[in-house]
Amino acid sequence: MSAADTRAARVLSLTLDPDRDVDRIHGNGINTIDIEAVEGRYMLSGGADGVIVIYDLENYSGKLQYTCKAVCTVGRSSRHVHKFSVETVQWYPFDTGMFVSSSFDKTMKVWDTETLKPAEVFQFEGNVYSHHLSPIARKHSLVAVGTNNPKIQLCDLKSGSRIHVLQGHRAEVLSVRWSPRYEHILATASADSKVNVWDVRRASGSLFTLDQHNGEKSKASAEAVNTAHNGRVNGLCFTSDGLYLLTTGTDDRMRLWNSASGENTLVNYGKVCNESRKKLQFAVSRGCSPDFVFVPCGSSVAVYALHTGELVTMLRGHYNNVDCCEFHQDHQELYSGGKDSNILAWVPVLRTADVEDESNNDNKGAAGLSAVNPAFQDAWSSDED
Repeated sequence: MSAADTRAARVLSLTLDPDRDVDRIHGNGINTIDIEAVEGRYMLSGGADGVIVIYDLENYSGKLQYTCKAVCTVGRSSRHVHKFSVETVQWYPFDTGMFVSSSFDKTMKVWDTETLKPAEVFQFEGNVYSHHLSPIARKHSLVAVGTNNPKIQLCDLKSGSRIHVLQGHRAEVLSVRWSPRYEHILATASADSKVNVWDVRRASGSLFTLDQHNGEKSKASAEAVNTAHNGRVNGLCFTSDGLYLLTTGTDDRMRLWNSASGENTLVNYGKVCNESRKKLQFAVSRGCSPDFVFVPCGSSVAVYALHTGELVTMLRGHYNNVDCCEFHQDHQELYSGGKDSNILAWVPVLRTADVEDESNNDNKGAAGLSAVNPAFQDAWSSDED
């Protein structure tokens, strides 16, 4: 079994970890979480109470049962705390010494992790729904920011100034994401039902606007031309290789797009319930074969096979709506945060029978996996013919 197959099998066995708790610090819902990519050890969370928490995910207790401790908090007593709901938190991609948060208090703050004080504060005219730093950029240090103004702001961390505005949307911008493949490519999602893809080096407007009908005008009424969804588009996520872009909308649909051509791949995920008026933080697995998508769905997290659209499982454990989830690529674990003020850890637990099968049938490979879960059958049906 290849490493990618093994990682996929681990994802398929995700279950709520009864031995792992995450410190309960937030007094209100958790809107956003982020795990840093440098060590994969520290996690940020941002809450509806304006509070930001940093957790250490490592288990140093030597015991099976442990709690991921909050190592520091920007709490209500801090004079630097956000006044309203924190909508996005993100580590600086190359160094845990810095992170960025944005809020409905109309600010985005760049924090020094050591002092827990803002090194920079960007002020906006409206609520900040979403911001994103490129995971790969070496040539620029731009943060894309989506607010309730249709214009997307690009802020430069080096100069501390707003250097650029992207114009093309007609309503608030709910989600922004940089491509993990090309450092100048940015996707933006708006309440105007549209998703625009930009090359930020070009001043002349977006590269293209995603069209759910792939240009077939007969299927689209005049107004619906070049819409990605028939509702607010509130979620964006690139696959780890940057070749595909996933979008979610309040039309209860999720769509998978070819990020180079903008073509709708027409994968049918069925009804993906989505009542969020704001940004929805969902996640895609990394390094698995096949890959999976984790989407908040009411008080559960729905897990879909990325390329077939099959609903593989529902992860149930929250007492209220789930608002965000984040995949931990090093361990194939998932963390989810919700309105119940909890962060839950979902970890792979291979059933004893599966582990025995693995040792007995090392050479069965894909055929063995397809027996474990039907999500694999489409991916490997050609092997079994």
